[in-house]
Amino acid sequence: MNKEKTLSSEYFFKGEIMNLRVDKVECPGGRLSTREVCEHCDGVAILPIDSDGTITLVRQFRYPFGKELLEVPAGKMDEGEDHLTCGLRELSEETGYSADEMTYLGAYYLSPGCYTERIHLYIAKGLHKGMAHPDEGEILNVEKYSFREAVRMCDDGEIKDAKTVMLILRAARQGEC
Repeated sequence: MNKEKTLSSEYFFKGEIMNLRVDKVECPGGRLSTREVCEHCDGVAILPIDSDGTITLVRQFRYPFGKELLEVPAGKMDEGEDHLTCGLRELSEETGYSADEMTYLGAYYLSPGCYTERIHLYIAKGLHKGMAHPDEGEILNVEKYSFREAVRMCDDGEIKDAKTVMLILRAARQGEC
């Protein structure tokens, strides 16, 4: 097994949702190297599927890219929060929905070369409408799409958010719609 040994860690930034550190490591064979690591809390992404097969996505401005992106409802887990609780909370906050059924599809690494974040994926069904209550500073437009249209948008590159593409295509492969 190729495993690197951490020799030292130095933090350069500690923030509310992420920390940045640089580790000095010893690689197999004794070579020394550095690794830049962004420690980020885990998150949850939810694909809400209505009884008629339509799905709910949210459009929001993403500052690092300077434009709006179309995404599944998602958010970061609070400290000590389990992923199912987070998924139900984020679904309600961003769309107003509650769900009778949450199907867990597993956890995935979004960028394992430098980020510690895992994203937990859920499909939500048996939806009940309520009032959305997004986090302060979070401006979302809730939009409905046919499942077929969402798959096409993933295939054509119109949807660029990795967690959204992964969740929609996983749901399609499982025959969810």
